[in-house]
Amino acid sequence: MLIIKLAVRNILGAGLRTWLNVVALSFSFVAIILMQGFYEGLNDQVERATVDALYGGGQYWQKAYDPYDPLSLEDAHAQVPTQLQGLVGKNTATPILIRTATIYPQGRFRSILLKGIDPDQSILTIPSSLLRNAEESIPGVIGSRMAKSVGLKKGDIVTVQWRDAHGTFDARDVKIVEVFRTSVQEIDKEQIWIPLSQLLQLSRMTNEATIIVLKQRVTPIDEMPGWTFKNLGFLLQDLHSLVKMKRIQGSIMYLLLLFLAMLAIFDTQVLSIWRRKKEMGTLMALGMTRTRVIELFTLEGAFHSILGALVAAVYGIPLLAYLANKGVDLPTATDSYGFAIGEKLFPIYTPALVIGTTILVCIVTTIVSFLPTRKIADLKPTDALRGKLS
Repeated sequence: MLIIKLAVRNILGAGLRTWLNVVALSFSFVAIILMQGFYEGLNDQVERATVDALYGGGQYWQKAYDPYDPLSLEDAHAQVPTQLQGLVGKNTATPILIRTATIYPQGRFRSILLKGIDPDQSILTIPSSLLRNAEESIPGVIGSRMAKSVGLKKGDIVTVQWRDAHGTFDARDVKIVEVFRTSVQEIDKEQIWIPLSQLLQLSRMTNEATIIVLKQRVTPIDEMPGWTFKNLGFLLQDLHSLVKMKRIQGSIMYLLLLFLAMLAIFDTQVLSIWRRKKEMGTLMALGMTRTRVIELFTLEGAFHSILGALVAAVYGIPLLAYLANKGVDLPTATDSYGFAIGEKLFPIYTPALVIGTTILVCIVTTIVSFLPTRKIADLKPTDALRGKLS
């Protein structure tokens, strides 16, 4: 108990030097938690948006389907299995047919994907209901990115050419009945959504699909001949890898901040040991062992981290709470990064993140505080009283 009182008295008596270290440590606390919170929020926000708009509870892929190979789409279609037809009838699964196509907006041509979806589906957040009861022979909806890139708007008519199941080219006019905004580029760029029944008719197919999306929290059916089930772990692995890479990049910054704070603590300990030689000699002359003196100086350094955590809580909690509630506005250029973020990013701060960061900084501070004190191990009380440290 005495050593704790001595440590508290010494760090408070150091005045400005102590508070400079404490403020530097508090900034490290807040910066690390803030940056990690942004990555947690990024992962959660992008994952939820992508799952709601595209992946649902998982997807069945026709065996020839490869999302990275557009040429595979000509053969990537098959009859919806009988087992899945029951799920489709209960609105717990929805089939999507994907065909390659070419559009001719304003005298130009552009390769796109023509996607058919049931207007009555409610599994995905794709605004398919806008295709319901449309007066046009072939209504279509496109995303805002697609509209911007090809120069289309609501009410425009564009010629679309595709190849049917027998390899015959056909072309029709599609009227854009709506331009929707979404943060998920996978349902927006280079594609037009039309009613599934009409795409099946135009492609000379019956009850066929390229992928079948399950509703969230629906148990998949095993052993589906000709179809492969892709769970969310598989579908989101690219996203998780990308966020993991961003975490590693961000860790360089907060390690740098932590290093600067630890350097300040180390320098303070070295200076404190050099200036307090006589005090150490007096303490050892009064019966305090070298081990206890080392503990005293190490404890003083550790208390810097505790004070840093308290100071960080004073201004960090309101700041982090505000950002978590209001979010952070993102520049328009962020839309081209490929993340389904939207206009704002909302950081997430979990108890594990806050507690883990606090423990990490406290442990590192204690270790850094201990390192300079090893010189005390060979110190003689008489040398210390005379001001000698070697």
